[in-house]
Amino acid sequence: MTTVTVVIPARDDAVMLEVCLTALAHQTHPVDEIVVVDNGSTDSTALVARTAGARVVTEPIPGIPRAAATGYDAATGELIARLDADSVPPPGWVAHAVERFEHEPELSVLTGIGDFYGSTPVVHTLGRVVYLGGMLASLTPYLGHPPIFGSNFVMRREVWQELSGEVHRTQREIHDDLDLSLHIKPWMRVVFDPSWRVAISARPFATFSGLKRRVSWVVPTLRNHWPQDAPWARRAARRRWRASQRPPSRIHRRV
Repeated sequence: MTTVTVVIPARDDAVMLEVCLTALAHQTHPVDEIVVVDNGSTDSTALVARTAGARVVTEPIPGIPRAAATGYDAATGELIARLDADSVPPPGWVAHAVERFEHEPELSVLTGIGDFYGSTPVVHTLGRVVYLGGMLASLTPYLGHPPIFGSNFVMRREVWQELSGEVHRTQREIHDDLDLSLHIKPWMRVVFDPSWRVAISARPFATFSGLKRRVSWVVPTLRNHWPQDAPWARRAARRRWRASQRPPSRIHRRV
């Protein structure tokens, strides 16, 4: 049976983390391993994680890219899933991912979407339409595949093993999920499944400054990959890879 590790970066998120871990404990398909990356917390984040049976890995230097990468490094499952501390997966979340990967051997990364909770309906709309919708609509043609959503995705262990030395894990104010998306190779298949959903907190979008801050991370993330990963360069790389997969043509000689 396919083994699954769920990685959760967390910093001072004890209350929300407890809800997330409770949801993972009620999955219809058991989670083989939960890795909580304590990213310099001053509250009871680590205690909450250990009480729930999670393995705690410490990353004292703040930054989601560094914390997430540390968690992926520590994961032992054949599939490495990612949630944030404020993510609340439904009971069939793990089972759905495992089923897809077991029936689709060419699948490299499965990414879903989030439904906001907390705050107001206006904030939910901003987060869903402006932020999540905007990122999906604009970055899919840019990347040539759907962008990976950091609060809800799963990848094969081999994907991380190939990309772990390339990601910009030491930079703080970038989108780690977009950075990972930009490192995806032409032979890796990324699928967006709109039916694969988790609840996520609307707290990052509760203020205009919070929304602006998240959007502002897009440019430095893309700049790290410019121009080698510009859209035209990515298309050319995919064309070269597809051409390399074609069987050699046969040359018929007349005798």
